Amino acid sequence: MPIRPDTIQTGKCYSNGAYGRTWGVRQVLELSLDDASGEETVAFKGLAGTCRRKTGLCTLAEFARWAKYEVQLNETSWQRVGFFDDEPETLPAQS
Repeated sequence: MPIRPDTIQTGKCYSNGAYGRTWGVRQVLELSLDDASGEETVAFKGLAGTCRRKTGLCTLAEFARWAKYEVQLNETSWQRVGFFDDEPETLPAQS
């Protein structure tokens, strides 16, 4: 299930929740309005996985469809924020 667009925040990191080679983590750099279309946009930086070392710009709706949940780096792995099971979902940090 995609994340709600109104919960996406500047500085936070999000994962697409994929497994294997298609997994990725992006950090939101800026939320702004496109002058031409009036749509909300997201500037992001890829931090891990297929997104690593890439920057991009997309609409807020597109980013929200891509993002499945917020994540935080915990030493050497990305952990899902707000995951309250006994064992939190941990994804390996990929360089």
